[in-house]
Amino acid sequence: MSVIQRITPCLWFDRQAEEAARFYVSIFKHSRIVAVRRHSGAGYETHKRAAGSVMTVAFELDGQAFTALNGGPVFTFNEAVSMQVNCETQDDIDYYWQKLSRGGDADAQRCGWLKDRYGLSWQVIPTALSEMLKDHQSPEAWRVMEALLGMKKIDIDQLERAFSGSPVA
Repeated sequence: MSVIQRITPCLWFDRQAEEAARFYVSIFKHSRIVAVRRHSGAGYETHKRAAGSVMTVAFELDGQAFTALNGGPVFTFNEAVSMQVNCETQDDIDYYWQKLSRGGDADAQRCGWLKDRYGLSWQVIPTALSEMLKDHQSPEAWRVMEALLGMKKIDIDQLERAFSGSPVA
């Protein structure tokens, strides 16, 4: 008997659910397509999807379950919801930033946020950032936030320099 994750994000796509799921699975280790569900033909008058076309794709990214739904053009992604990718190293940040931003909206890149080719927003952030910002009244947090606001992709070295009070390049 398999365990069902209690909360599973469902991502609404026009017609790219399977393509997007395969794209995301190709980026994250320990990821997989779990199931592809297809329309039976029932409800065609409502959804206008042909029998056999992809309805949903169940997939996992690093063990986190997701569902991708081909729901049509009615809804699109916006920045009100984003996926956070917590990174230990600059190499991790560079890897995820490069992979997720390829084909995305370059104008939507700021402060570690990016928008991928499907319009989904991602935050590629260092795990150390939370600790640097924990005391919102400290001069260290102020300097880190100032440095962060000037970045597109986050540079951990620059944040650490800002935190310590060293000149930021």
